Amino acid sequence: MPPKVKVTKKDIIETALSLTREKGESAINARAVAAALECSTQPVFSNFGAMEELKNAVKAEAFKLYLSFLEKEQSTGKYPAYKSYGMAYIRFAREERELFKLLFMCDREGEDLSPNEDFTASVEMIMSANGVSREKAELIHLEMWACVHGIASMTATSFLVLDEELISKIISDVYCGIRHAHGVI
Repeated sequence: MPPKVKVTKKDIIETALSLTREKGESAINARAVAAALECSTQPVFSNFGAMEELKNAVKAEAFKLYLSFLEKEQSTGKYPAYKSYGMAYIRFAREERELFKLLFMCDREGEDLSPNEDFTASVEMIMSANGVSREKAELIHLEMWACVHGIASMTATSFLVLDEELISKIISDVYCGIRHAHGVI
């Protein structure tokens, strides 16, 4: 009798991530994952006590992918460091629509909203580039993020299609306006 093929936790997460990319968060269920893996639902439930655990694992993998977008964009040197984060955020929304929606277009009520690594890095870039306090840098970033998130959300939902050059100009114009409003010249 041939040995049984073991389905690993990693296989399950990767398959669920792939399903999410194709069909959105609603595609994450035990039957769909099992069907894609050509196995029963038993490996899914033996590795994840509840579907919420699998969804959280998929979100963690999606966030790692998002961080790789930030790193890649920054490494090109095409834009200043802070702007590269905004451009990467929008590129992630364009290239990974369903993962963007999973991470950034969801109800966050009840979640831990402590600053994460990209928020902290963004604030530190603003502090360094502008010589402002953490409090002011956080406000500047919040104002900028509202603009960038709006563009990214419209991109992810195909509400509006803008080319990279126009997006870059909008981000620069808004950043300069926010800096001016805060007396940072």
